Amino acid sequence: MNKIFGTLCATALMLSFSVTGCSDTKKAANENKAEEPAAQAAPTETATPTETVAQVEGTKTITLANGASVTWIQDNDGEKLMPRTLFSDASDSLYNSINMPDGIPASVSTFLVKIDDQYILFDAGLGAFGGQLMNRLAALGVNPDNIGLVYLTHFHVDHIAGLVVKDDAGNDTKAFKNAAVYAGKVEYDAWMNDIPKNDLQKGIMALYKDSLHLFAFGDSLPHGVLAMDAIGHTPGHTAFQLANLIIVGDLMHGYALQKDHPEINSNYDMDKPKSAESRKRIMQYASDNKLLMAGMHLPPPGFME
Repeated sequence: MNKIFGTLCATALMLSFSVTGCSDTKKAANENKAEEPAAQAAPTETATPTETVAQVEGTKTITLANGASVTWIQDNDGEKLMPRTLFSDASDSLYNSINMPDGIPASVSTFLVKIDDQYILFDAGLGAFGGQLMNRLAALGVNPDNIGLVYLTHFHVDHIAGLVVKDDAGNDTKAFKNAAVYAGKVEYDAWMNDIPKNDLQKGIMALYKDSLHLFAFGDSLPHGVLAMDAIGHTPGHTAFQLANLIIVGDLMHGYALQKDHPEINSNYDMDKPKSAESRKRIMQYASDNKLLMAGMHLPPPGFME
């Protein structure tokens, strides 16, 4: 378990689109150039995303219909643009119609929910690969030890690497010492058994083995969170619904393009037909039920209606 990131960084950087998708940190670094609680000092508002203001740089907090607060946390540093080359499904004429020649605005995001006086984190971000989550939590006045639950949409590096930090001796340790980690069984089994170049995923899951809980699609998780089938981006990619919020993970990498053309996939999607089907189905479900959508690669501030 010692030095997971130190020994595996090179491996993570070499992961291919077809295996790691948005976890390819070397490409992500290049794409950034071209390319998921309310603190006492930062009160929340009951409002739509367009009516809220950021209380801490790289964050925005809103209140859900059930009274829970949800805070968007931008994990990437600076601007992120998804390049045209990421959307090879799109024709030149279709891509040019959105008039974004430099790339589609996006983010790497996590989402922090406070409900029933407990904190839930949805995905853990980039971690040692440039993640800002710990800095943002500190600015919000939230101690990582007070986060009781972490829900994972999938196992790409930019969603799970933030589960690990170095201790004073330089050894890898849990970033969230008191958190139960919830992961989809389909996703877990795929990465542990079927997907190659999975050493980092195996190491992180082993670190949390005593607090790991596997769920099935359709399960109702603690605090009324519903686990929903969103497969395609990865074998067990999961969306989560909480009250009038749906956290869609990596359902979209280029919102400006895919919101009107859900048939267009990103090259990060491991099963493109299933990804397109999930995107269409979940976007329609969100529309039919008037849900607020939160996504790990939606443009700042990470919420869309």
